[in-house]
Amino acid sequence: MKIGYCFTGSFCTFSRSFAALSELVKQGHELVPIMSENAYYTDTRFQKAEEFSARVEDLCGKRIIHTIVDAEPLGPRSPLDILVVAPCTGNTLSKIARGVTDTAATMALKAHLRSDRPTLIALATNDAMSQNLANLAAVLSRKSVYFVPMLQDSPVGKPHSLVAEFELIPRAVEAMISGEQLRPIFLTASS
Repeated sequence: MKIGYCFTGSFCTFSRSFAALSELVKQGHELVPIMSENAYYTDTRFQKAEEFSARVEDLCGKRIIHTIVDAEPLGPRSPLDILVVAPCTGNTLSKIARGVTDTAATMALKAHLRSDRPTLIALATNDAMSQNLANLAAVLSRKSVYFVPMLQDSPVGKPHSLVAEFELIPRAVEAMISGEQLRPIFLTASS
């Protein structure tokens, strides 16, 4: 399978997402790396942007798509079989829900979803159950959009937060290929 793998913000989850990306490569999939501009250029306490990008490119054997211009052909001229957005921030989720195309990530999503191709979202946001709840509901109901099962990472400290279980991405990809949503979508600490 030709899989687009997109990173957006939520830098604290990049290492978990990278591990899932590595597993998909081990399974023999062709991976096309994509990053929002913020993900591509921002140095954080979790990693230096240039070093992380080099690791992703080395693993995938391809240059990272990180501009709107380079992401646009993913729909009509160079289609992907599936697209994984891991992590998907609340900001990106809101853009998916409202059809905003202002980053390489949202352009890749628009190009991919315009043909109802399967898309897997690994959400990581502190406002999923507050400001972004309506956007979550809108995207959950879209045809060909699937979610990696998620849970509250800190119900007391961050009561509105939801974070995907990134370790489940390979299983969620398998389920999505079969046209199924991996369940349960919302996990509890004992799931």
